[in-house]
Amino acid sequence: MRRRTLDTLLTIGGLIVATVLVVAGGLMVWAHNFVSDQVTTQLTAQKIYFPEAGSDSANDPAVKKYIAPYLGQQVTSGEQARVFADHYIAVHLSEMADGKTYSELSSESRANPDDQELAGLVATSFKGETLRGLLLNAYAFWQMGQIALYGAIAAFVGAALMILLSILGLAHVRRVPAEQEVRLGSGARPATA
Repeated sequence: MRRRTLDTLLTIGGLIVATVLVVAGGLMVWAHNFVSDQVTTQLTAQKIYFPEAGSDSANDPAVKKYIAPYLGQQVTSGEQARVFADHYIAVHLSEMADGKTYSELSSESRANPDDQELAGLVATSFKGETLRGLLLNAYAFWQMGQIALYGAIAAFVGAALMILLSILGLAHVRRVPAEQEVRLGSGARPATA
């Protein structure tokens, strides 16, 4: 095979790979923007706020160090949703129910159907765990959007590298003599019997 033919094929292949990477990067940027917009829109509509600085719930040592950067702010991002779910709701639910989960409380309530205080605790626990789960879902989708953004950056860097290599390949095609051949395995000798 002629060297120019091989170099041209490799250069065209590099340009095709670069095009695919640019398209993939563009789709990942779109995914990132879509997910981020949806998470922000949906969280904003819920009007969930971190407690104000100085409030009793903000001063709880179990939550203070985690929520301190967000005091008084509305929950509008995936990271804020995670912090609110894991370090505010979860802590208060655990304290309220002595560390018992909704499932455990519900089982106790079914065993004691006349205990109204326990029934109220079950209802509160259910609502809290539901909100916590929804916030963690928002966080998961937000995190996928962040991963898509990192993937887009990697795709664009890869595309730029492939374009650079293709340009160098085109320059090399021009310098190679038209009749030069590629000899694969020229150092190998045929096996003798």
